[in-house]
Amino acid sequence: MAAKITAALSGFRFPLLAAGLLAGTGALANEPQLAAAPPPAHEAAVADMLTHGLTVTMDQARIVRLPARVTTLVIGNPLIADAVVQTGGLMVLTGKGIGSTNLIALNQRGEQLMSVQVRVRPQNDAVVQVYRGIERETYSCTPTCERTIAIGDSKPFFDTALSNSRSRDGAASARGAAAAR
Repeated sequence: MAAKITAALSGFRFPLLAAGLLAGTGALANEPQLAAAPPPAHEAAVADMLTHGLTVTMDQARIVRLPARVTTLVIGNPLIADAVVQTGGLMVLTGKGIGSTNLIALNQRGEQLMSVQVRVRPQNDAVVQVYRGIERETYSCTPTCERTIAIGDSKPFFDTALSNSRSRDGAASARGAAAAR
């Protein structure tokens, strides 16, 4: 039989099994066990995330609280989603393309802390697709229609929309850098 150790917690004394609970393998069948305390809200949210995965809308960002000690995030398919670790144990998850991929969180030593499915859903609220023969163009109409990038658009339309998007990003970054000075 495993050696018993008595521990004190909040004024109560209870037996622990050296070969069981303390080693993380569980208690023996006939030994008394301490009922697990309900997990804090953060731990419950992480457990729910691991069970159900994460869903984000394409071209939208979502803030997610991570388990403690996460330093590195790995995305299975970076064309579908992007994730960045922020200070305070937060992650910014951005939907980049419709589909599903996985996200792995690692600690500083490279040990895996969690793995979760990430689903990116389309924006259904104001996206219009126009077909001209076999050529497809996608527009975001909120409130006026503007070109947007979507997988499956015709190459000339996609390239033009991508170029416009990069030009806007470059101009915004330049203005932001100038304002920071």
